[in-house]
Amino acid sequence: MRLTTKGRFAVTAMIDLALRETHGPVTLAGISQRQKISLSYLEQLFGKLRRFNIVESTRGPGGGYTLARPSSEVSVADIIVAVDEPLDATQCGGKGNCHTDEENHGRCMTHDLWSNLNSKMVEYLSSVSLKDLVQQQEGRGIVIQDMRQKKIKVESTKADKPAPALAAKKEPPPKAPLINSVFNLARQS
Repeated sequence: MRLTTKGRFAVTAMIDLALRETHGPVTLAGISQRQKISLSYLEQLFGKLRRFNIVESTRGPGGGYTLARPSSEVSVADIIVAVDEPLDATQCGGKGNCHTDEENHGRCMTHDLWSNLNSKMVEYLSSVSLKDLVQQQEGRGIVIQDMRQKKIKVESTKADKPAPALAAKKEPPPKAPLINSVFNLARQS
């Protein structure tokens, strides 16, 4: 049993989202750039995550995705199941029909081994929350900066201090009315 890129990308994207959502909705384009994951692939994954009520979307300017519930309530197993990632090490998909002969009752000799492994994997992935993974990243020294806040501060600073060239610039004198203007002709009549 292997976790495919679908599950890996979904968990990675969710960590990225959870790290940044305190600054507002997170765009898939931003996640795509930072994590080197195709934007169209992320759109597919987040559509599934939204249907499982793991993320919420906000449309329009400043829109993006946020968590639908606290990160402590989202497990890695929730994310993997939402994106249709199979967590099954058995050959039969857990059905117990590995063999069709009556002698073995349809099960292969290692069915119980792989079935128990499945249970342990699901148990472990259910015990790891998104919050745990975020704290792990923060412990590694990952610093998240909100670019939107910086942009707002820069704009407000510009508005507070007029540029010297603009402050010294005087208003141009009003232009003389055009003689052939329809409005001026009406006034002259």
